Amino acid sequence: MNSSPHILVIDDEPQILRALRTILTAHHYRVTTASRGEEGLAIAAAELPDVIILDLGLPDLDGITVCARLREWTQTPIIVLSVRNEERDKVKALDQGADDYLVKPFGIEELLARIRVALRHRAKSNGNHEAVVTSGDITIDLAGHVVKRGGVELKLTATEFKLLAYMAGHAGRVLTHQNLLNNVWGPEYIDNVEYLRVFMSQLRKKLEEHPKQPRYLISEPGVGYRFVFVTEE
Repeated sequence: MNSSPHILVIDDEPQILRALRTILTAHHYRVTTASRGEEGLAIAAAELPDVIILDLGLPDLDGITVCARLREWTQTPIIVLSVRNEERDKVKALDQGADDYLVKPFGIEELLARIRVALRHRAKSNGNHEAVVTSGDITIDLAGHVVKRGGVELKLTATEFKLLAYMAGHAGRVLTHQNLLNNVWGPEYIDNVEYLRVFMSQLRKKLEEHPKQPRYLISEPGVGYRFVFVTEE
């Protein structure tokens, strides 16, 4: 049985498919490709890949539609690759369930890093939900509502903890402003982006050694935020 992570690439550019197959195979991934949306959906259902890399500009279906249809039945991590660099396209894809978004042309090392994050997120999602999330010197006890930095308990408000817990529970994923506002505060708050920024600033001051250069709570400009797993050196 092949234990190598299986990656499905859905893209209509032959040169991209060839390049990704060669590079990912060299990094010990098992790769399947599809050049159309419907083909990709069928392969995803039949082979259940570990990660899906998805282009938005497909000849038969828009990639955002493919993303939405995948999310009807699977939580497999989806990394969008696209020439579309508009914030509204990124937000739309992420709101339809994409985990990450890279703009073409992209650096292969960055893509490999995003794949590793997606695989780690999938592994955690498939297992029992952890009661304690650890990243670097930060420990988040989700059940006990306790957050520690370097072993010292931090004083978080109920809303700050709820925001941090939601982000840590979706570590590695880019979470849009609207996603965070809806899930932490409620649908009536989805337009209050400045409200979110204030709470994020407060959290960074408590969690980060250098709040203006955060390690854990990363901004995705114009789109949202991401909680990052940090490995201590």
